[in-house]
Amino acid sequence: MARAFIKNLKAGGIVQGGSTITQQVTKSFLLTPERTYKRKLKEAILAYRIEKKFSKDEILFLYLNQIYLGHGAYGVEAAAENYFGKHAKELTLAECAMLAGLPQAPSKYSPFRFPEKAKQRQIYTLNRMKEEGMITNLDVTNAINAKLDIHPRKNWFIERVPCYTEYVRRYVEKKYGSEMLYTQGLSIHTAVNIELQKIARTAVKKGLQALDKRTGYRGPVQNIPTLQVEAFCQKIHAELKGSLPKKNGIYQGVVLKVDDENKVTHVRVGNTYGLIRLAAMTWARKPDPEVAHYQAKVKTPSQVLKPGDVINVQVLNKNMADNQYEFALYQAPVAQAALLSIEAETGHVKTMIGGRDYRNSQFNRAYQSRRQPGSAFKPLVYAAALDKGYTAASVIVDSPVVYEDTTHDFVWKPQNYKEKFYGPTLFREALTQSRNIVTIKILQDIGIDYVINYARKLGITSPINRDLSIALGSSGLSLLEVTNAYSVFSNLGYLIEPVFITKIYDRDNHLLESAKLVRKKVMDMDTAYIMTSILESVVKSGTGRRVKALKRPVAGKTGTTNNLFDAWFMGYTPRYTTGVWVGLDQEAPLGRGETGSRAASPIWLDYMQQALKGKSVRTFNVPEGIVFAKIDAKTGLLPNEESEKTIFECFKEGTVPTEYSPRSDEVQGQEDLFKEGI
Repeated sequence: MARAFIKNLKAGGIVQGGSTITQQVTKSFLLTPERTYKRKLKEAILAYRIEKKFSKDEILFLYLNQIYLGHGAYGVEAAAENYFGKHAKELTLAECAMLAGLPQAPSKYSPFRFPEKAKQRQIYTLNRMKEEGMITNLDVTNAINAKLDIHPRKNWFIERVPCYTEYVRRYVEKKYGSEMLYTQGLSIHTAVNIELQKIARTAVKKGLQALDKRTGYRGPVQNIPTLQVEAFCQKIHAELKGSLPKKNGIYQGVVLKVDDENKVTHVRVGNTYGLIRLAAMTWARKPDPEVAHYQAKVKTPSQVLKPGDVINVQVLNKNMADNQYEFALYQAPVAQAALLSIEAETGHVKTMIGGRDYRNSQFNRAYQSRRQPGSAFKPLVYAAALDKGYTAASVIVDSPVVYEDTTHDFVWKPQNYKEKFYGPTLFREALTQSRNIVTIKILQDIGIDYVINYARKLGITSPINRDLSIALGSSGLSLLEVTNAYSVFSNLGYLIEPVFITKIYDRDNHLLESAKLVRKKVMDMDTAYIMTSILESVVKSGTGRRVKALKRPVAGKTGTTNNLFDAWFMGYTPRYTTGVWVGLDQEAPLGRGETGSRAASPIWLDYMQQALKGKSVRTFNVPEGIVFAKIDAKTGLLPNEESEKTIFECFKEGTVPTEYSPRSDEVQGQEDLFKEGI
């Protein structure tokens, strides 16, 4: 230490450390890493006190459990697990020497990145141990010659919960600082459910692959001449390192022959031969956004492939009777998706998928992205209307409207999805069938500012356009915002703050923070239930009917934006509120017919079927303030003897219609029956 002090004095600053193990413990546990004389003096004093208080073994124990040994491993136990996949007590002499050489420069001597340097450091350590009389020459020789099974480093978090982990990391670093996060041994407990996360990842992958097939085949990677085929295949064989292709694995191969007569394509992957049957490539039409996928099925292999094409294939069967592999034509999806699932009663975020593959893109589309929700925003408008005096039986005329903006010289003539108008429409039916014109009229009646403020109460914080287009979801919102807003319906009017982190402890097991249930009443309980009832209708007979296959009480809404840029499905059961978004990062059409119903709801359904498997069936609670009454399905009034169709509708107490539907012989103007001009 004296030598280091003299060098630092000559240099006029701290340039060399002279730390003993005790001083390293002092610095790690008690001091900041600043390089000043004052801190060095404190270090020396505290080190002296520690040596008086603890034995050398106790100090060494502290040191070995705190020292940084590279690649995120603090302490020898973590390092043993990190590098060798075993406990510290199971390490051999050779492995111990490898770890003992790391403290001086963990990055420089990393066995993963620089195995030669790590080996040199190990040899140095072994020789020093021999010089100190700790081991014999034979021990040194055996340890140097021992083959070390250094495990390829796997990032557990990136493999299982990458986006969730990154969200938590950012939060902790912002609140506690990077030093606290990375060096102070925090124990962070999260709300994530690993099994549900795995289910969600599989559902997203499956849904995007199905979407990609519907959009068509973008073509082979390249085409190579016959004379280059052998060299290419040997290159692939070398990359496989002698192993055979595994079932469901994705590999690059080359087309050897296209047989239209037998409807098969012969493919070679490395030194493995196989074929693609027509059934495994009928989807591979040329992409055309104007043509639906079912209108352009491939009928012969030569429509798609030719000899020399380098393609990606997926293994279907390892071995066939003729000793060949069976492949399917494969291409990686280009669309992205996000999925977020919240436990209704607690606000715990159980699952968060931020994109197709975290290794290729770390952008989290579940909370960082702002995309137009389309019709998925409509329930917020309808809920606001219920609190303004509308009922599920209110009638609004679905008729053409034109809005002029003289300031910007702009004329807006909104349309329904199929460019039809349906005349007098019940409030429930309008949302069930996602009628644009009716929604715009409702928004105009209750007020744009009122709806914006209402959305704010439901936790929407992103900027919202102050115009009528917000009725159709024109403002970019995050999936997290929209999912949590839907949770208000499930929670009968209570907004619950989403919980990602449940507890954080420091290295001494002291609790730094603990999540508390933060519930705020933001909506009338009866309004929330009526919205759930209407959104159940969306699933039973509206745009969300694909998810009826869940065979449980479920409410939800699709969302599709102009030009099919975005597809959403927001849905909930009494247990989970789950949102799914599908789209392209560069905001381009997903393809003809790729609505929220087709592109997003299958992912939602796939996830929820597995997430709820084996769990009891729950029903939505009905508040005491809700009453049910039979009404005329056309007029929304009480039925008479001439009513052709009646339905049971739910109302807030005191809002049940008191008028009867007029009989055909009664003369009454439409203005008395319908809310014209709303």
